This record gives sequence, structure tokens and C-alpha cells, in this order.
Amino acid sequence: MAVSGRLTTHVLDTAHGTPARGMRIELLFVHGDHTHHIADSYTNADGRVDQPLLDEQQFQHGEFEIHFHVGQYFERIGVEIETPFLDVVPIRFTISEDKHYHVPLLVSPYGYSTYRGS
Repeated sequence: MAVSGRLTTHVLDTAHGTPARGMRIELLFVHGDHTHHIADSYTNADGRVDQPLLDEQQFQHGEFEIHFHVGQYFERIGVEIETPFLDVVPIRFTISEDKHYHVPLLVSPYGYSTYRGS
């Protein structure tokens, strides 16, 4: 049976009130007790990746993780953090429907939140 859907993300830097431009993002497929690397991308000026993390041809049901490299991002933009806290933020989620999944990240040097967007 053909599956139709896609996976997208974007990142907002809540400490500065701007999109998080240039953040590295990795997508992994979770298979039991290990993962398979699927994609590596960087956010654009709008805090989004230019192509879906999973397009309609790659889309499949299963368990995934998006790794957001927030520590590297804040260091690159010159944020001096006296006591570093976040480095890589992993968001693990399940794709179980043939729909558009949007998994955004709102992040500051000391906290983050996510949700299933549209």
C-alpha cells in the first residue's frame, strides 16, 4: 500500500525572537534499540529546512528522532553561556498516519518546547 505524507520542521530562537538560521538538524529512523541516519540538513533564514525531512517518496510509518544541534547554533551566533546546558535536543516521535507531520522546536539556551504542528 502506498503511503502519502511528509515531515517538516522549523526552529525558532525564543531568546532572540528570531528564526534559528543555520542550525544543524539530523533525522534518524528508530529500529528497536538502534537508529539509522536518514538525513542531515541546516535551517535557512526562516528557520526551516529547504526540503521536507521526509518527502512523499521517502515517507513511511514508524518511530523517528530529530536531533537539533542547539548548542552548536548558540555558540556559532556568539551567545556566551556561562553554564552550558543544552547541546543536542532529540525529539522522538511516531508517524502513524498518512498525513503531513510538522515538528517545530522553540528553543533558548536553557529550555525548549515542541508540538505536533500542521
